[in-house]
Amino acid sequence: MPSLGGTVPFVLHGEVWALVLGAIALGWYAAKVIQPRAIALGYPAITRRQKAFYSIAVLSMWIMSDYPIHDVAENYLYFVHMIQHMFLSMIIPALFVLATPRWLVELVIPQDSAVWRGLRTLSKPLWGLIIFNFLTVLLHFPVTVQISADSGAIHFLLHLMVFAAGLVMWMPVIGPIKEWHIPPLGKMIYLFGMSIVPTIPSGFLVFAEGVVYDHYDAAPFRMWGLSTFTDQTAAGIVMKLGGGFLIWGIIVVIFSRWVSSETRKDNEERAARRSANTSPLTFEAVAEEFDKTPAPVEQ
Repeated sequence: MPSLGGTVPFVLHGEVWALVLGAIALGWYAAKVIQPRAIALGYPAITRRQKAFYSIAVLSMWIMSDYPIHDVAENYLYFVHMIQHMFLSMIIPALFVLATPRWLVELVIPQDSAVWRGLRTLSKPLWGLIIFNFLTVLLHFPVTVQISADSGAIHFLLHLMVFAAGLVMWMPVIGPIKEWHIPPLGKMIYLFGMSIVPTIPSGFLVFAEGVVYDHYDAAPFRMWGLSTFTDQTAAGIVMKLGGGFLIWGIIVVIFSRWVSSETRKDNEERAARRSANTSPLTFEAVAEEFDKTPAPVEQ
């Protein structure tokens, strides 16, 4: 049996540092090289809000992918792995999508190219539902977890796939191309669909009668005194409640904004009708009505 105490050994993850430095370099290139061209063509400059989203996204990606969270998630506690996946699959992709200005997509990808057409196809909600939920289920099979644990390269590749699926997931909701968004009601239904499939693996973890993943049962030591069984139950709860609260929180925001927008439109239409009905009577208006009425014909 693994012991109840120990220290997670430090590991330098060069691939993570390369990825983070690459993201920083891409952000600099977009701001300093591509943005002047975009402004010359009439596009707006990058906003402070977009800069903040990008900074938080890169920082979160580094924290969630580097020591110690990555090492604890990979070798010791599966519920930490679930927190890591929630960030990599949902939160961090959403931040990157919100940080992306429209001109970056339109200037980098030619609109008559196969890449543009592929991106347009993947930005449709059906593909988001299929790709994201397929990966969600696949990554929780015991064999997938074991293969990922045995190979650092496969583990890194799966994380990239999860991140890419997250980008695809958010495109029809908050993507930079507004014309690709689905209507508010469609967004709520789409996000509701995203909250259903994770219930399957989370329920499997919460209600399992034994240890599901042997890899975590063979951890070098038990962190914080948590048993393997308690750890996997906590992982199922994090998966269901963490992702569920995030998605339902966004649904509530979309619903509130939709109701507010529809109410504002109704009020504007009522005000316009009242203004039209209470317009002052003028000679020109009376003359116009007389012109519209044909003169009586003698019998």
